[in-house]
Amino acid sequence: MNKKLGSSSIIVLISCLSLNIAVAQENMLTEKEKQEGWKLLFNGKHLTGWHSYLQKTPGNGWQVKDKAIFINENDKSANNTDLITDKEFENFDLKLEFKTDTCANSGVMFYVHEDSKYQNTWETGPEMQIDDVVCGPDHLSKMNRMGTLYDLYPVDSEYVGPSGHWYEYEIKADHGHLQLFEDGHKVVDAYIWNQHWKDLIAAVKFKDMPGFGTFRKGHIALQGTENGKIWFRNVRIKTL
Repeated sequence: MNKKLGSSSIIVLISCLSLNIAVAQENMLTEKEKQEGWKLLFNGKHLTGWHSYLQKTPGNGWQVKDKAIFINENDKSANNTDLITDKEFENFDLKLEFKTDTCANSGVMFYVHEDSKYQNTWETGPEMQIDDVVCGPDHLSKMNRMGTLYDLYPVDSEYVGPSGHWYEYEIKADHGHLQLFEDGHKVVDAYIWNQHWKDLIAAVKFKDMPGFGTFRKGHIALQGTENGKIWFRNVRIKTL
């Protein structure tokens, strides 16, 4: 039976169409992004292009679930070794979306140097911290809470909300100029590799890690060594 759609039905239809468009865009690049030089690092189907640190393939703790890279840190029997890109990057603009569960703690590292003399990603790669803003282990620390360059540059404001929602991080590293963004808001603007950078490192635990923050080209890493569940999607990068 054919009937004219009422205004409420039209709104529902438009909402559904919008939702389908949004879903279709997950782990895909727009034509504009392609023209600008963006490349996907994750296609939403498998972990090709990634491996666990100092391993040949991704650890079995890393899965693709609901078109996202997923890890459950509470499963201590799984191999949750940090996941890194096969490729290395020098000057880049990285964007990704993440979602955590309650009290999750993770991070995104860059300029990670893969070498057996460094047992962990964080011995070389600086980290943009992911920490539940309500009850994560570092959520009250100005130096270690959500969006900080862990232990080095604090954030005064958090532009993300509680767990269970998708948020975007952006890390832009261009010839030593580092900018970090939370959902489009700049939270860190700094220069690395200069004397101030060395002084910051010398004042924290990284002082005992001679390779930390020294490499100017390296892997992108997703941290898989803390508690909670986390999802990553729409991971894309552009060379600068």
